[in-house]
Order: sequence, then structure tokens, then C-alpha cells
Amino acid sequence: MSATDATTPPIEAVTALGLDHEVTRHGRVNSLEEAAAARGIEPRDLVKTIVVRRAEDDYVFVLVPGDREFSWPKLRALLGVSRLSMPDAATAREVTGYERGTITPFGSTHAWPVIADAAVVGRRISMGGGAHGVGITVDADAALAALGAQVADVTE
Repeated sequence: MSATDATTPPIEAVTALGLDHEVTRHGRVNSLEEAAAARGIEPRDLVKTIVVRRAEDDYVFVLVPGDREFSWPKLRALLGVSRLSMPDAATAREVTGYERGTITPFGSTHAWPVIADAAVVGRRISMGGGAHGVGITVDADAALAALGAQVADVTE
């Protein structure tokens, strides 16, 4: 099997869940806009997975459309906490199994809770595929249901 044909934990996870999906493989990119273009989608349909620390050894995945930024105040209010932070790259890899730029809840080493911004609902989206230059495109509603995601307005 060549590197371009190799499977990744997220691909295995969406397959095992029976989700209809498309895998896109492209070279490394330098921006979200480049990744969206390489996958043939609009930037808003490329969903970023952000890992946020709630407390010591307690994290959540936050799914954010590519054309938006998540709101710290909205996320803190939703989670009922006064403080949140983003882990450094090494910690993010340790708690997910993925490098930044490849993170997805699918196939993660920990099944952290998933919060999806309401703007993700009702669309076909592309997410990280667990390796640089790999994307997985899925129906957002099916993916959110499979992940048990909480949907809320968490972006600006």
C-alpha cells in the first residue's frame, strides 16, 4: 500500500460507523483557503476541529466552519466555566493522537465531548483526515449524530 492509499484512524472510524464519505488526498497546504481549494469546496465547508482544555486532563472538540472563529465567551457560557485554554501542540497531539492541522474527533485516542457550531448543521463538510493533506467529506448532520455532538452558537 502506498502512502497515498494508506488509511488513517479517522478514515477507519467513519467507515466503521457506516458514514457515507469521500476521502480527498492533496499535498501539504499553508492555509485553510488552500486546503478548501484542494478539496474543491468553499472555505466555510472546511470545518476546523479545535481542541480546548476545560480542566486538567479534560478537553472538548469544537467544530467551527472555516470562515468563522469560535467565541471564547460563548464557549465559556455554554460549558459553565470561567476559564478555558488551548493546549500546546505536544499536548494536543497527546490527547487526540493527531498533529495540529489534522485533528478530528473521528478515531481520536480519547472520545472527548464534541461541540459543533450551529452553522455546521445541514451542510456537506470536510474535516481533517488524521494526516496532512488528507480530508474526509461527510454529511454534517450524520457526522454530528455519530459523534453525539452538542450543537450551539459558539462562533462570531
